[in-house]
Amino acid sequence: MRALITGGAGFIGSNLAAELIASNHQVVVLDSLMSGFKSNLESLRGVTFIEGDVRDGDTVLRAIEGCEAVFHLAASVGNKRSIDHPITDAEINVLGTLRVLEAARQSRVRKVVISSSAGIFGELKTIPIGEDHPVEPDTPYGCTKLCEEKLGLAYAKVHSLEVVCLRYFNVYGPNQRFDAYGNVIPIFTFKLLRGEPITIFGDGSQTRDFIHVGDVVQANLKAAEASGLSGAFNIGSGTRVSIGDLAQALVTATGGHGRIERGPARKGDVMHSLADIQGAARAFGFRPSVALGEGLAGYVSWARTEKARS
Repeated sequence: MRALITGGAGFIGSNLAAELIASNHQVVVLDSLMSGFKSNLESLRGVTFIEGDVRDGDTVLRAIEGCEAVFHLAASVGNKRSIDHPITDAEINVLGTLRVLEAARQSRVRKVVISSSAGIFGELKTIPIGEDHPVEPDTPYGCTKLCEEKLGLAYAKVHSLEVVCLRYFNVYGPNQRFDAYGNVIPIFTFKLLRGEPITIFGDGSQTRDFIHVGDVVQANLKAAEASGLSGAFNIGSGTRVSIGDLAQALVTATGGHGRIERGPARKGDVMHSLADIQGAARAFGFRPSVALGEGLAGYVSWARTEKARS
């Protein structure tokens, strides 16, 4: 299979590229390097890299040529980023997705797998959260990811194109670097490794469903391989942990000397999150396999090496 990964130099995309290359597939990566790192691809032989933006239709068409599947991961990610930069968020997530879908249609691609987000749901009304939960996003980011889904599924209805939208919960793992807009695990880990205090916003009782990037990669591959399948599915671990307990676990994993501080709750942050993943299990056999303790240990090990290199 020849596959295009938009955002393939980023955290999830580079892990997906590595797995595809290991399975002897041909991989094209399109990435603007706005948040991706070309170094994530250095060890991968055979990847065709195109530096470009998904908002540029001609560039997307060039990248997609000859591809059977597209994994669309290029995005402006995060609630706070979208609040700070809502126009850029919409341009990349909505117009960029439309460019990818239109190029896929014109190029007669078989399958598009879109990376969506649990941010589409807003504050949860039921736990665990199923695919049929009301969608009431609280931030521009959640709104743009919901629009991505609707565009993708509309294309699946009106064109000969299979589209699967994967609603990621909190993804973590190797190649996820420190970013003030990013996931709490890299923020906590890199600060602790530098001897800096970490901040819990709110009382720490808020819970999240963390899923290892290796499991997310498998979800992408299984969704792409499932013939005749279109739809939207939750991708999480099916378990949850409080931010307070996560902070303590990371303090221990990084040597036990970190200091935890408290800050006010942030706008746009939901209180609880937990995925019902039975839909993905039934549709394409998705079953997460990396426990949080194992995943955190591996991530801290990677982060130590990354910190030493930087």
